[in-house]
Amino acid sequence: MNLRPFQSLIHPLQNSIFRFLTTMSSSSSLLPSALTQPQPVIVVGSGLAGLSAATQLISHQVPVIMLDRAKKPGGNSIKASSGINGVPTKFQPEGVNDSQELFFTDTVKSAGSVFASSPSKEHKIRESLITTLTASSAEAVYWLTDEKGVDLSKVCRLGGHSQPRTHRGGGQKTPGFAIVSTLLDSLKASSLFQLRSGARVTKVLREADEVLGVQYAGGGEESETGNNDATTLHGPVVFASGGFAGDAHGLLAKYRPDLAGIPSTNEAVEGSQPLLEQIGAGVLDMDQVQIHPTGFVDEKDPSASVKILAAEALRGEGGILLLGDGTRFVNELETREHITNVIMRTARQLETDARQWDISVLLDEGTATALGSHMGFYLWKELLRKTTVRELGSLGLKTVRSYADIVSGKQQDDFGRTAFGNWTLKDVTLDSVVYIGKVTPVTHFTMGGVLIDEHSQVLDDKGTPIKGLWAAGEVTGGLHGQNRLGGSSLLECVVFGRIAGNEAAEFYKKHYAS
Repeated sequence: MNLRPFQSLIHPLQNSIFRFLTTMSSSSSLLPSALTQPQPVIVVGSGLAGLSAATQLISHQVPVIMLDRAKKPGGNSIKASSGINGVPTKFQPEGVNDSQELFFTDTVKSAGSVFASSPSKEHKIRESLITTLTASSAEAVYWLTDEKGVDLSKVCRLGGHSQPRTHRGGGQKTPGFAIVSTLLDSLKASSLFQLRSGARVTKVLREADEVLGVQYAGGGEESETGNNDATTLHGPVVFASGGFAGDAHGLLAKYRPDLAGIPSTNEAVEGSQPLLEQIGAGVLDMDQVQIHPTGFVDEKDPSASVKILAAEALRGEGGILLLGDGTRFVNELETREHITNVIMRTARQLETDARQWDISVLLDEGTATALGSHMGFYLWKELLRKTTVRELGSLGLKTVRSYADIVSGKQQDDFGRTAFGNWTLKDVTLDSVVYIGKVTPVTHFTMGGVLIDEHSQVLDDKGTPIKGLWAAGEVTGGLHGQNRLGGSSLLECVVFGRIAGNEAAEFYKKHYAS
């Protein structure tokens, strides 16, 4: 297989990301002038949930100030690589018999005992969140494709899903970058929008039963007193500040000390849920942390505490997982939780400073071609390498031949896999080309966070809505239970971010607009 198509994909992608982030963060002249309204809606976080909320607010002609503690916008959403779920859509393959009901069932099954055994009142909240997510998924995809012009025409099946429903584009851009950059470009063109990067919210302002604004540090703006150490903004607030999977010495240490030493796909950033707890917000599932089964182990820095994610699409498009001896050990399309648990029980732990396991991901040429720009990036970073089956040894050869027979229908899979993406290798020889890379489980996502209802309104610990405060995305809890399905992170950001924007706009017009 010629590597040039993959290599040529990565350099334009890397350059476009660099140019985009530099443009969005470096020049204040690119931002609109001061807002005409003195009290905007405040959106905390510039990932997809915050951008979706801001986009809806602007569509209602409501001014927005977006605060983000990072120097560059996009959050973790901009790195999302597998796609966004949607059911049913015109992009799903012909013959797929998918429905909102099936998606709901898959999500409930993934949520596990955390959902099934929850108390009655809590159970109703969880069920309403899942219903809202699954029933709104097709609308979310079409909002991005038809209204915003994002390419999401390629669909594959990820782990824990009964049907292929995870959408991404067919070009050079990963889905997270394509969606985030599109929404940011649109927002920065509006005179109603301001982005203040490097602005860390330090306090949420509440009086009686209503949130009235925030205080923050940094952001390049001076307060009315001229003190740049603390700036006060008044207005309704939408929190979309993300999770705490990188907060190894803070919330992770508090709620899941057993995960110490496991690498993460997240930078070391503290969780913001305590800010909302301080003003009475309830929290849920804070001990539910997703360990993604596949983060790349870079042989140049094997003990690195932050890993690049080996996207679930690698397995969805046909890839398999191997133990150190070259044997398969799991259905690669099971849930992330299941695969991680099997890895930790079965695989040999590596002798590195970080807690890591001896696992490899292996792809054939058909899978590699289907992955497009993903492959270009991984090969460029030397996280995957091209080789032949000969290098895998006798057990590896036996494994690949057996899997090829399973894909061909000559035998059933002992692990129960029935979907094989774009794997095309059928007649396996020692010279058959494959791609292989070392992977290990990594802390990736937090299912716990502040409690919200189906209107994205933040609830207190008694389940009562807090006026003037909404939340969306990974900062919230209650939706995913003990495991998040791949493709549902971007989806929840769009669905509940848009709901938060619409609800905050209605509240703003009733209570703030002159």
